[in-house]
Amino acid sequence: MNDTALKQTDGDGRVRVSLAELIALRGRVSHLRLPPQDSRATRIGTHSSRLYGRGMDYAESRAYQPGDDVRRLDWRLTARSGRLHTKLFQEEREGQLLIVFDRNASMHFGTRVRFKSVQASRAAALAAWYAVKASERIGLMTFGADGYLQRPRAGLRGALDVCGALARCDVQATGPHEPLSQALQRVIKLRHGANRTLLISDGQSSDEAARNRLIEMMRHTAVRVLVVADALELQPAPAGDYPIEHQGERRHVILRSTRQREAFRHSLGEGQARLAAMAASLGIPCRTIDTATDPLDAVSALLRDTGTRR
Repeated sequence: MNDTALKQTDGDGRVRVSLAELIALRGRVSHLRLPPQDSRATRIGTHSSRLYGRGMDYAESRAYQPGDDVRRLDWRLTARSGRLHTKLFQEEREGQLLIVFDRNASMHFGTRVRFKSVQASRAAALAAWYAVKASERIGLMTFGADGYLQRPRAGLRGALDVCGALARCDVQATGPHEPLSQALQRVIKLRHGANRTLLISDGQSSDEAARNRLIEMMRHTAVRVLVVADALELQPAPAGDYPIEHQGERRHVILRSTRQREAFRHSLGEGQARLAAMAASLGIPCRTIDTATDPLDAVSALLRDTGTRR
């Protein structure tokens, strides 16, 4: 049912992304306590390293963030700007988080509070603000429409760019359905260097070939999966008459028996169940949230998990 959507019946529900809300979510993350990190750079495999020494090439300066080594302060830029700045060197790589965001038509669906697309955008924004707090660069790649790409950028600017892109993409028309395997192949070809990748999807695009793409990605990046589902994809709908919109035509589905309601749930939720099962089989940390849940706990749990790939 990739191009099928139930009419949203919750009068307080949201069907569009609010840029102001995405930016305001920064305050939710600012109070989180991050786990201690020995390094800001996770190398391929399980080894971490933050190199200091003589003869390193200067790369750039960025705004000071809590936890930065005060010995690396850029005093000249600090004096000119009036704000503390930290020097980064060629061998001192910041962590990078790439958010892979599903924009297929199935995301524009919701029966509780908001559409999946809106909930996914809120989760992506929280992940971006979490990355800022963790001194990581943030990148974004969308699939299922125009294939927007923002290469990882540092600090406040990186997070704001992600929020702005999410809001702009939400008002644009979706494109042809893009299988997850095809999207992940594009991620692999990017060679973006991100040490962490967060996939946010409802799973409707997941296909068997995606499994091999995930295995290939796991050799180079720590993959995390956040599945966004509607309540009706997670549990049988109450008995009733449900309006459905399919390819511009509206009709009604009448659900009475337990078998009808369970079959309907299965048809709606097959994708999210498939993606969650695929992640579990590969040992990829995965969380599932519905459209009414606060996504902060799920996002922070996934990004706080900095252990080796399982």
